[in-house]
Amino acid sequence: MILPMSHSPSILRQYEIIAGISQRMLAEARANNWDSVVDLGEQYHDAVESLRSIKELSTEDRQARKEVLTKILDDDAHIRMLAAPELGRLSSLLGNMKRQQSVLHAYSSNAS
Repeated sequence: MILPMSHSPSILRQYEIIAGISQRMLAEARANNWDSVVDLGEQYHDAVESLRSIKELSTEDRQARKEVLTKILDDDAHIRMLAAPELGRLSSLLGNMKRQQSVLHAYSSNAS
């Protein structure tokens, strides 16, 4: 259960927003909807950037956000695990394309 931060409720709310986005990203990754993951990644980045203006937190506030941060990091780890095979597949496709371009270039140079 996430406890509200006593001094900085807007800070906790921002972390909850980030956690919600990461949860949606994980759901989309599990559904193999990578375009949606990328789109949500932009929202995630913007939400994280908004945290830069936050002042020093009290010890109590730091403890309260720990659970939310743990959830965000867990979601991130799962998304990376799900993305690894897709990234490998894309890397293989790019490698094949590069080899094909090299062959085409070699043959087109010899045709001149």
